[in-house]
Amino acid sequence: MNLNDASQAITSAAQLDARIDAACARIAPLWPLKHFVAVNPYFGLRDLRFQDASDLLARVVGSSLYMPWDYWREQIDSGRLTPDDIDEALTRLGSALEVQDVLQTLSTRAPKPRLGMAPVSVILERVEGGLWSSFVTERISLNCAAYFDLGQAMVAMPWRGQGLYASWKAAAMIDRSPAMMGLGDFRAAVARLPERPREAIAWALAQLEIPDAAVERYLHAALLSINGWASWTRYLSWQAELQGEQNDSVVDLLAIRLMWDVLLYQEKRSSALVARWHEMLAESMRAPSAKRQAAAEIDRVLLLAMEVGVQRPITHGLKRAVAAQTPRPAVQAAFCIDVRSEVFRRSLETVAPKAQTLGFAGFFGMFIEVLPLGADQGRTHVPVIFNPSYCIPEQIEGGSAPHLAQQRRQRLGLAKAWKGFKLSAASCFSFVEAAGLMYAPKLLANSLGWSRPVPDPASQGLDAGTFARLRPVISSAAAASCGHAHPTRVLPVGIPEADRVDNAERILRSMALTEQFARLVLLVGHGSTTVNNPHATSLDCGACAGQTGEASARVVAALLNQPAVREGLRARGIIIPQDTWFLPALHDTTTDAMRVFDTDDLPVEFNDDLAQTRQWLEQAGDLARMERAALLGLAHLPDHKVHVEVQKRSRDWAQVRPEWALANNAAFIAAPRQRTAAIDLQGRAFLHDYVWQNDEGFKILELIMTAPMVVANWINLQYYGSVIDAARLGSGNKVLHNIVGGAIGVLEGNGGDLRVGLPLQSVHDGQRWMHEPVRLSVFLEAPQQAIDAVIARHQLVRELVDGGWLHILQIDASGDTHRRKADGQWA
Repeated sequence: MNLNDASQAITSAAQLDARIDAACARIAPLWPLKHFVAVNPYFGLRDLRFQDASDLLARVVGSSLYMPWDYWREQIDSGRLTPDDIDEALTRLGSALEVQDVLQTLSTRAPKPRLGMAPVSVILERVEGGLWSSFVTERISLNCAAYFDLGQAMVAMPWRGQGLYASWKAAAMIDRSPAMMGLGDFRAAVARLPERPREAIAWALAQLEIPDAAVERYLHAALLSINGWASWTRYLSWQAELQGEQNDSVVDLLAIRLMWDVLLYQEKRSSALVARWHEMLAESMRAPSAKRQAAAEIDRVLLLAMEVGVQRPITHGLKRAVAAQTPRPAVQAAFCIDVRSEVFRRSLETVAPKAQTLGFAGFFGMFIEVLPLGADQGRTHVPVIFNPSYCIPEQIEGGSAPHLAQQRRQRLGLAKAWKGFKLSAASCFSFVEAAGLMYAPKLLANSLGWSRPVPDPASQGLDAGTFARLRPVISSAAAASCGHAHPTRVLPVGIPEADRVDNAERILRSMALTEQFARLVLLVGHGSTTVNNPHATSLDCGACAGQTGEASARVVAALLNQPAVREGLRARGIIIPQDTWFLPALHDTTTDAMRVFDTDDLPVEFNDDLAQTRQWLEQAGDLARMERAALLGLAHLPDHKVHVEVQKRSRDWAQVRPEWALANNAAFIAAPRQRTAAIDLQGRAFLHDYVWQNDEGFKILELIMTAPMVVANWINLQYYGSVIDAARLGSGNKVLHNIVGGAIGVLEGNGGDLRVGLPLQSVHDGQRWMHEPVRLSVFLEAPQQAIDAVIARHQLVRELVDGGWLHILQIDASGDTHRRKADGQWA
């Protein structure tokens, strides 16, 4: 193809629009820090097979979907990757290679990665040197931070009422910093640029002589060169789409990025730059060489061999199912399917063999938005792929107490004003001089972990007594007005009585809890306790949109304790005994402490049950802490000191690893608990209780495969990407993080692109990776035909399964597992 021939230009604006939209759709969204949830960074590539996506990324940005060969060699040397695993992987892939061939090839040097479709700034650096890439990124990032600011800036950008592209043009025409880099005509050139983003993109493609076959890949590469802000603008469009609206900020950002390429290309044009530019375009369009294809086969084998090493002990353990409990359980506890809950569930079953634990998504199937006392806007408590259905206000026990809501608003307003005074340019230095010594006791207490350095956002503005009486209420008569982020959607306040029985039945059937109720049934959400941690919500419940599961557990418990709801359930075949009571609880995953709520409502005849349950929970917490102690470097301490130390870590403002969260997650299992009770899953599995014989029409299976399984896949691939491409898909060193825009995200240091993904300290302990980058292995105890039917009906699930983004394994009645192959057949 002649790269200088522009005759193969795109024939219509509609075709270009389609390619622009396709490139923008390749970007995964980035949720803000206030509910930072796990996101599959490869979500936009899900329509491709795993290997095809890897090849595409190699062409676009020069990186693949596999770890470097040094990592595989380390796994072989440590014994984690065995010849048997490699042999099984070769068999599954139908490869002609032998184990020895793989090991011998691995002892050589891997092919160098491709350059990818580098922007003009990178090519210019190769031609004449300089720091053009960081300069361009810095200018775009500063503009985006000012434009999207959520309240951190003291003075708002003057052009925020315009689109992102228009605001950039307005700011760039008065920006003198490019002139300092030698771009003397920059401001005048910006004034001559096209006015509309899509027209600007079309113009840029012509100016840069992008071949027709490379257009979509080039647009994709341009967005990935400013991936953090591209992900943020993709989030804005995602949110708009959920509400049936439209937000084109990601297209505006793409236009801005291309304008920089054109302006640099025109201003710095030389024969060397043009030649290297065309050389890069040609290289990016070439198919992988035979050497690269051979290396890719080695990568595929070794990744699958690691995953075989995950699956093998689980498949063996599934055959050792324990007998189902026949007597009434001493207590039942339904936990979130989060991998950290697996450790606590196993610990509770150890100290209380007659207890029964269950696994269910942490929002407990209730699609709510919670309106905190005194707040103007609610907080979503559902998985981010759904919309809430009800607004649940927080109220003080015994009444709405409107004066307390007003008092809280005033206190928060004063706290914000005081903080603004301390940090303002006019007063910050004089404040330190005048009041610095007054803070010495607080600094000492905070540094030693005796106190919390900043107020808990959940209780800020309230005294301890008032906060203890605060609770979410389901009454439809609650005096509240939910200020949802999208005012076009009006949510009913509370849960209407007409909806309560339907919700209760759906929740209990989905939880596989329709009979043999214990006297006490705990609904256990989870959350974390950390300070000075911008990514704190990533440690909370992803099913609750990065909030704790407290509100969801309390709402569902209140619903299931209502006599009218129980009467309605009885008519539908679910009989909850009169001596059964539901209690909400919260598992603190940082300290492994368990807090039980709403015990004041508990009838007195349950006092002994509650006392016994509290003792079991405390003992289970001790066991869980000791198990996690080894990963935290505390295994040498006795039990009581471990307890003290983890509490200290939760209050330590210098602690970069208060807990390991979901690191090393590897499996998702939907089956009766008896199937997995005998297996030590080491906190690596999402456990969802499911009994297919009770699932009429396999509606619950469909829900599991389209919601919890997809969310688990997002979590798994977020950790995967944060390890295999930490520079691009991780958020870097958290010690250097600075918050942008109030709650948008973080920069690493004082500039650069917005960072996505997990901090390095969340996946690496300073010496080794604490997360094994493997794809999720999903074990489902259900008929193969039912699993196939769900896959056939849902495109998203089909893309994940058929594309090899996760593994599907079916468990039969005897505990044997059957693997779904790429062709849809079972082995």
